[in-house]
Amino acid sequence: MGLTSCWRGTVGLIKPNFRPGSTEDLIRLLPEGIGVIPLHLTINEGTRKQFEDSIPDYEEKVAELVGHGADIIHPAGSPPFQILGYKGELALMRKWEKKYKRQMFTNGMTQVNALKALKAKRVVGASYFRGDLNRSFAEYFEQAGFNFLAMEGMDVDFDKVQTLSSTEIYAFVKALFLKHKKVDAIYLLGPAWRTLEIIETLEQDTGVPVVHHITAQSWEIQKRLHVRHPFQGYGRLMREMP
Repeated sequence: MGLTSCWRGTVGLIKPNFRPGSTEDLIRLLPEGIGVIPLHLTINEGTRKQFEDSIPDYEEKVAELVGHGADIIHPAGSPPFQILGYKGELALMRKWEKKYKRQMFTNGMTQVNALKALKAKRVVGASYFRGDLNRSFAEYFEQAGFNFLAMEGMDVDFDKVQTLSSTEIYAFVKALFLKHKKVDAIYLLGPAWRTLEIIETLEQDTGVPVVHHITAQSWEIQKRLHVRHPFQGYGRLMREMP
């Protein structure tokens, strides 16, 4: 990749599957001069076992991205790493950083960092996963020092997430928010559901910031490449770049 397209730096991006939309959204929320090298896995079931089995496949892609000259490497997809626990995830990233001589960061790390930058402590979270995975997600953030008041998933099949309307998601998340008092932030896990367009509305209506998968990625990538380019219309994190 030539310097004309990535003169501010290049991020190697490992996507968990080939679902369209999220990579395009991320690139739109990166400033000119940041290059993106996307690679993909084939996580298509959304089960704990498949997430656990994916870690060696991620490492193969990490090595490939080092060969392509990526400056920083982002193994994306929250569940495969969050189910390791916060300390387990950090230990794995440090191991890979030492081995491959590149900065490594997961989605969970971007979201923890964003919540800290927004000075949030009491958080409600929403996902598109059923069952005990949501408990694992909440435990991950609790290990990172947050009080997760709730982490609830919508009742939807993993391969149908993209069919949810943004208004359905808004109603689900707002109802979850209203069940709890003294909430500092709302957390939306994952990019598969179409939620970028409701960040501003949720923030206006609830009065608290929203930490979203894509905006947290853009913020973290910029920070690690020493770039600061705010975007309007996608919530406080992108607008203020704290």
